Amino acid sequence: MHDLEIRGAGEVLGENQSGNMLEVGFQLYNEMLSEAVRSLKAGKEPDLLAPLSVTTEINLHSPALLPNDYCGDVHLRLSFYKKLATAKNVDQIDRLLEEIVDRFGKLPPQGQTLVDVHRLRVLARPYGVVKVDAAPTMIHITFKPNPPVEPLAIIQLVQKNKHIKLAGNDKLRIERALPDPKDRAQMVRDVLKSLGVPKAMEVA
Repeated sequence: MHDLEIRGAGEVLGENQSGNMLEVGFQLYNEMLSEAVRSLKAGKEPDLLAPLSVTTEINLHSPALLPNDYCGDVHLRLSFYKKLATAKNVDQIDRLLEEIVDRFGKLPPQGQTLVDVHRLRVLARPYGVVKVDAAPTMIHITFKPNPPVEPLAIIQLVQKNKHIKLAGNDKLRIERALPDPKDRAQMVRDVLKSLGVPKAMEVA
């Protein structure tokens, strides 16, 4: 996979061995190809200018991985990374966590951070969060324009908590020293849950 990421895999459906995959990266190329195939199977013309589904970016400013000395098989590690990255809900992540702990024992801190990152990703996405940047002294939560959250809930959150401020129209800033990445992840979870149920989930 690393080799494919660096060199590209050429023209997937043709005879040429060169292509434009290097320009966009292996993961994005796969997403674009999958989206085009989905559209064609549905009898639609692929809209090449339409944005792909946005993935919520989570940065806890701490190593998030399964170390070599914990899980030595590189293919297994890649498999777990892929399963975590494509998990749609917390239950799927928890089942993966059970499998990992069952096979390799208690998670090291980097592994716990990896799980926290993906739990936060699936929790934050329904709220319209596009980015969480959680540094040890400051946390920023960035929302997409017109997120599915009641504006009044955000106003009340800021009014009730002196350490939480609005930073522009689409960003919350949390000013609190939290050296442990696990505590930073929990803080973000608490803030999001205090905003109530996202509108899209209410409809569902």
